[in-house]
Amino acid sequence: MNSPLTHPKQVSLLEEETYGSGPLIDMNYILAVIRRNRWLIFSIVTVSVAAALAATLLAVPQYTARVTIQVNETSQRVLGSEDTPAEDNSWNYERFLNTEIDVVTSYALAERVENALDLSESTRFFNAFGIHDEAIRSDDKLREMDAILLVQRNLKVPAPRNTRVIPVLFTSADAGISAQIANSYAEQFIQADLKRKFDSTAYARDFVSDQLTEAKERLANSEKALNTYARGAGLIRLTDPTVDEDTGRAGGSITTASLIQLNQAANSARANRIGAETRWQSIANAPLYSSASVRSDPTVASLLGRRAALEASLAEESSRRLEDHPEIVSRRAELAQVQADLNAAANSVRLAIRTEYDAARATEIQLASQVNTLKGETLSEQDSSVQYALLEREADTNRQLYDELLQRYKQLNAAAGVSASNISIIDQARVPVAPSSPNLMFNLGIGFILGSFIAGGAVFLRTELDDSIRVPEDVAQKLDLPLLGVVPVNQAGTIEDEMADPKAPIAEAYSSLCGSLLYATPQGLAPTMLVTSSQPSEGKSVTCRALAHTFSRMGRKVILVDGDIRRPSLHRFAGTDNSVGLTTVLTGQATLAEAVHTNCEQAFSCLTAGPTPPAPSELLASVRMQEIIDELAREYDLVIIDSSPVLGLADAPMLSVLVDGVVFVVEAARGRRGALKSSLRRLKAMRPNILGAVLTKFDPKDASNSYSSYYGYDYYSYRDEREKAVG
Repeated sequence: MNSPLTHPKQVSLLEEETYGSGPLIDMNYILAVIRRNRWLIFSIVTVSVAAALAATLLAVPQYTARVTIQVNETSQRVLGSEDTPAEDNSWNYERFLNTEIDVVTSYALAERVENALDLSESTRFFNAFGIHDEAIRSDDKLREMDAILLVQRNLKVPAPRNTRVIPVLFTSADAGISAQIANSYAEQFIQADLKRKFDSTAYARDFVSDQLTEAKERLANSEKALNTYARGAGLIRLTDPTVDEDTGRAGGSITTASLIQLNQAANSARANRIGAETRWQSIANAPLYSSASVRSDPTVASLLGRRAALEASLAEESSRRLEDHPEIVSRRAELAQVQADLNAAANSVRLAIRTEYDAARATEIQLASQVNTLKGETLSEQDSSVQYALLEREADTNRQLYDELLQRYKQLNAAAGVSASNISIIDQARVPVAPSSPNLMFNLGIGFILGSFIAGGAVFLRTELDDSIRVPEDVAQKLDLPLLGVVPVNQAGTIEDEMADPKAPIAEAYSSLCGSLLYATPQGLAPTMLVTSSQPSEGKSVTCRALAHTFSRMGRKVILVDGDIRRPSLHRFAGTDNSVGLTTVLTGQATLAEAVHTNCEQAFSCLTAGPTPPAPSELLASVRMQEIIDELAREYDLVIIDSSPVLGLADAPMLSVLVDGVVFVVEAARGRRGALKSSLRRLKAMRPNILGAVLTKFDPKDASNSYSSYYGYDYYSYRDEREKAVG
């Protein structure tokens, strides 16, 4: 188990002092990242600038025409003598000016410009915007809409500051089109302004307006008198007296209309009665079945067919049987019944024709009586219509006078009270001689800035996705671990030779690492320590031997345990036999005292891995492993366990929870593509007490790492300088 002096949640004092504070932006680190990715940055910026250059050379030149107009706050009336405010905007002229700019850029004004120049029918206009003949729409409405949108989109009206002069800019690939449309915009803006101010003053309309009011009153009185007389006389006209397309007079009265309708109905009833009488006379004196009306009746026709069939059947049966035979008797009875039904149906048809004749005759008599009655009423009504016609003519005269005055009022409304516009053109647009775009230097600048942003994003993503530790500062920034020490790359002899010389750079680096570990926890040095790494060959075993050697020279009793029982290596460096080791103790084949080597070639004790077992993970996760660690911790000052790598194996995470501290070894400048962070996530999932990380095989002469003078090459080479001085 973990020592009671430590806890997985503890934070080392070294980490708090070293990594708890500092500048938010490390300029040295940023410069190092730029130097490390200088070719990527240079390539992206070069491509962006080249693309901007190519786009500039391939772009179609655009010409911008400029017309300036002055917008005042007052306007002068044509019929007046003094200037009067067009709009009360003295308190907020800026808002008034912005309103005028919105009017200039509106869809309505663009439509006026298009209609004035007939741009939808101009092929040159569409060609100026890269729309060739085959791409122009054939539909007039759609083509007109396209022209208006092109005009509106290529117009630019910047807001002026501290002036009443508004510049109107129009850009296209045709210099002549640009100047033409810009000038048309200024003209149409003035015309639109005049139209908005139309009817602002209309002195000439006052007289006609009064006369129109009087004529309207007389017309109302005459029509009221006409309606009053019609109501008193009981005259009801079918049409409105004010609407008569042919004569201009009222239509007939309701009595006349009723007489006409009843007379038509009486004539129709007389014709119906004559037809019904003819049908009745044709059937009244004729035999019952001789009439076509009777024979055409569906029921009669059906019974006649039934009777003929029964007669034929009876004749056939009579030729074969006697008269009193039951079948013949039955057929005769059925035939008699059919004959009776036939007589009844024929009589019903005759009765229906008689009833129809009687009804038609009664209708004729009744309608004739009503017609005679309405004739008398119509004759009486004609006497009352004489006065009605006089009143109607007076109303028609007043109506005609009112219509003429109204027409005159409309004409005066179109001519009176026109004001002079408060908008004037200062400079007409001239045909530009030089293109306004593309701007080579501006585009190159944009390409450079855009390329810089893209390069910055690419470098940022590359840095974030790359978990390679290239410089010592990367340990805290990428792994969120305190840096315990930095071990330079070995460029001389073996590690053992370097460790033998206390002044060697590697020996100094491991001495510094041991100094950090002495204060890695609030209680000091962790009694039991696990050393692991993400992948093999990162310097994990070398670090274990160096730590054991350095702490032994400090006078501590140290034992180094080879916990990598899959690929043991300690026995080769210690020069001992590996037949007895950690696995034999775990399986009970040997005692701990028998497996520990105190007389190895090192200044510390060794516990080799032993023979490779069939299930290494089960042995390391057993209770016996915790007992071995506790027993070694009681006997030695420091227990260092060299474990297998984290990635792909469960040994290191399981051992990490059995010790008091974990040292994570990271090889500098090794490409991992996420393996390092994945290993740390697996390790932290067990919630161990990670003391920090050790950066091994660091080359301070690497150009990409030379940003930190603290980790410079001269820091490790003072021994050579001293030797040169002594020499």
